[in-house]
Amino acid sequence: MEIIPLIVGALAVNCYIVGDKEKNEWAVIDPGGDLEKILGVIKKKNARVKFIINTHGHPDHTGADSKIKQETGAPLYIHKADATLTTGIFNQLARLTGINGSSFKPDHFLEDGDTLSLGDISLKVLHTPGHTRGGICLFFDNVLFCGDTLFAGSIGRTDLPGGSLPTLLKSIKEKLFSLPDDVVVYPGHGPQTTLGEEKRSNPFLF
Repeated sequence: MEIIPLIVGALAVNCYIVGDKEKNEWAVIDPGGDLEKILGVIKKKNARVKFIINTHGHPDHTGADSKIKQETGAPLYIHKADATLTTGIFNQLARLTGINGSSFKPDHFLEDGDTLSLGDISLKVLHTPGHTRGGICLFFDNVLFCGDTLFAGSIGRTDLPGGSLPTLLKSIKEKLFSLPDDVVVYPGHGPQTTLGEEKRSNPFLF
């Protein structure tokens, strides 16, 4: 797997362009903004984008979805529990705070246990509610894309509509911490970490 991280948008979201370089099948995870930056990488790699995947529906993670879809023709994927976050009040609030919210209708809804194939890579969907009702992580081999579920030394906020601290802690401890310690965590904001490091030292999880 090749992983190209980009920091995009007003809230410094980690967008990831990932794929099987040999088969030229790629996904864009959480294209929250900075359309031209994302498209620049896609064009430079001559990448065939197979999926656009949102780890959750907050507009700082979905801001460039519709434009990336328009440019690449790739379908949009999100968990069905977050489908309503892609329209309406969240995007209106986003615009007031300088985020270019992007209303769109997803093409496919993800469920826990689904797999998305990029060449020889199979990304497994883990439903990890708590930050939002439809938050997901994507797992392959020793790599975990976890959106705003888990951060280096922190966890996702739970004070927005659909958030729940007990639910988030349960998702992390039961879904993520059952994975090996050497799994590298690629979060929605901030630096990467490992599950082992977060099991040992994350102050929100003790």
